Amino acid sequence: MIKRISFGGEFETKIGYCRAVVAGGFVHVAGTVGQGDTVVEQCRSALETIEKALAEAGASFADAVRVNYYLPDAAEFEPCFPILSETFGANPPAATMVECNLIDPKFRIEIELTALAPNCC
Repeated sequence: MIKRISFGGEFETKIGYCRAVVAGGFVHVAGTVGQGDTVVEQCRSALETIEKALAEAGASFADAVRVNYYLPDAAEFEPCFPILSETFGANPPAATMVECNLIDPKFRIEIELTALAPNCC
């Protein structure tokens, strides 16, 4: 069984994807950007959206097993460290950071996450 989680975001409709998909015992959260002017504001905002998707799937950040961070400027990643450390606490997932262009130059970070789905299907 597959559960699709959609929030009706601009890009969900424009591109044709879901915020998250619960399948195979996992919650796959799509790459998520946040609002704000700085990388720190956008990081917090993206994590709030991801947390909402996880909650709808019956999961939380404690269930995260993999996270990918995409930034157009790798030097901007370090200011996010305290936020990420606080978010994942004693349950840090495996992680990768990639420096790349994002869909719009206003975005400073995109976060993609996979978590176990405790009450899956």
